[in-house]
Amino acid sequence: MERVKQFLELNKEEAESASRLTIHPHRVGSGSSFYEDFSLRGIRVDRVEPGFVSCTFKIPPRLTDKNGNFATGAVANLVDEVGGAVVHVEGLPMNVSVDMSISFLGTAKINDELEITSKVLGQRGGYSGTIVLVRNKATGELIAEGRHSLFGRRPSKL
Repeated sequence: MERVKQFLELNKEEAESASRLTIHPHRVGSGSSFYEDFSLRGIRVDRVEPGFVSCTFKIPPRLTDKNGNFATGAVANLVDEVGGAVVHVEGLPMNVSVDMSISFLGTAKINDELEITSKVLGQRGGYSGTIVLVRNKATGELIAEGRHSLFGRRPSKL
């Protein structure tokens, strides 16, 4: 437990930097939150079709681990956000993630450009399944494959 505490402690410079952050309260539906802005700033939506979304994202330093690799938590966030976007219906609340399974197959570094694609695997009632592929755009290497299950209200057929 002590090692964990030591790992999580901020040094003086980090503590001063964190104390200067200004984080305003977020109201639902009023735009992006601090979290969304921090994790998704820079993502570019390239193509949207029914059941398909394709995006590109250049890895910023803020989303890397101590070794300079794209952090696994940031990859999981992309799977969650892009997997949810492919089934989102404008005018309805965002769907809720029920389950995510991610296979981490490679690594990416700062400034690598990624291609993120999401496809709907199927829908039954309010339940949707998606697959999200994260690739290095330059090399084609598959960085991660995620399967994402969501639940949400469907539009009325009336």
